[in-house]
Amino acid sequence: MDWMATTAARRGSPSALWPQVRSVIMLGMNYGQGADPLAILQHRDRGAISVYAQGDDYHEIIKPRLKALARWLTAQAGGDVQAGMKVFVDTAAVMEKPLAAAAGLGWQGKHTNLVSREFGSWLFLGAIFTTLELPPDAPEEDHCGSCRACLDICPTAAFPAPYRLDARRCISYLTIEHKGPIPRELRAAMGNRIYGCDDCLAVCPWNKFAQAGHEAKLATRDELRAPRLADLARLDDAAFRKLFAKSPVKRTGRDRFVRNVLIAIGNSGDASLAVEAERLLGDPSPLVRGAAVWALARSLPHDRLAALAAARCGGESDPSVGDEWSAALASAAA
Repeated sequence: MDWMATTAARRGSPSALWPQVRSVIMLGMNYGQGADPLAILQHRDRGAISVYAQGDDYHEIIKPRLKALARWLTAQAGGDVQAGMKVFVDTAAVMEKPLAAAAGLGWQGKHTNLVSREFGSWLFLGAIFTTLELPPDAPEEDHCGSCRACLDICPTAAFPAPYRLDARRCISYLTIEHKGPIPRELRAAMGNRIYGCDDCLAVCPWNKFAQAGHEAKLATRDELRAPRLADLARLDDAAFRKLFAKSPVKRTGRDRFVRNVLIAIGNSGDASLAVEAERLLGDPSPLVRGAAVWALARSLPHDRLAALAAARCGGESDPSVGDEWSAALASAAA
């Protein structure tokens, strides 16, 4: 959240980010998969990875294409190919969604994401900042009407009002960007979502017009479609990097990812997964150890949990993990 505050001035206007910019060209790439992205939520022994992250990293696919297009446009206009453009794909303080709405690609729905009449909610956005003076396109109108499906489905009530998102409650933020322990009051609502959340996107009625994307590199990898939580809990750093090579999931790092997996294990209702959480009580990462305590508190009877606490707490040096033990034992005794 600190980044949002420190970059606020640059987000206020494209020219605040780059004073030479005269036009912004917004482009979208469809990543719709065609299948129901919420079906995985019923399989609690599996991990739900957001649709956009089940294939290759979109940054690495889109950015070279933006650069090629920007060079071509600048060359056609007789401008300086090197100095006359900058490209962005979710990598700087650029307000992609309002800019895309102003360019006519769609409108910002009540869930704050872009909605397209042609592609529904499934668009990656890229921006070309250029020194060329280009005529603007007409903006798209808001077509949400009285619908509030995206607001009502949110598991963590992250929308305090239409068109407003409290990112601190958003599962996408919590599983990807948040570096510390997941707030305890939000863990149960996360279910088996281990990287991102598609709920508010998936229920949008405009998705009835959506089409499956045709970019092969964005296609779902079989191993990421419905991975077993037990397998994911066993990932060390090397195995994590291998599994998620070229994937946006790699940005979380192994410790945060396994933290998410342990929350899903705690929510699974599958007692057989407790062995995976118990093994991770000895993990080098305090973040992982703390999440393992919570998962076990949801899986084990009080006497077994108390026995583990007696064996482990004496050697626990991290205060955050100690707090997890205290909270777990208090909850189990209640």
